[in-house]
Amino acid sequence: MGGSLKEFTDQNFSQEVLSSTLPVVVDFWAQWCGPCKMLTPIIEELSVDLEDRVVIGKLDVDSNPNTAAKYGINSIPSMLFFKNGAIIDQHTGLLAKGPLKAKIESVFG
Repeated sequence: MGGSLKEFTDQNFSQEVLSSTLPVVVDFWAQWCGPCKMLTPIIEELSVDLEDRVVIGKLDVDSNPNTAAKYGINSIPSMLFFKNGAIIDQHTGLLAKGPLKAKIESVFG
């Protein structure tokens, strides 16, 4: 994973996401998921474009089932938008870069 894209796990989720001083976008994904693979380069680019304002990262649902289960993730790709440790929005499915960037900017203002 390149650029500013973080890798979240069951072990670091609380520290990296819930305790973050910046808003966080978490992409729940899996290796076998085609749309997830299509989303990866888009969120990699956005993690660089928005790195001063938003933390963006991925969580592999197969490797980190506890966090995925805690947030009721049963469709992927799913993105949860966190601010101050709380979910303020979510999106399920693939989004192109422009609409996803617009959504992040509108959610986090």
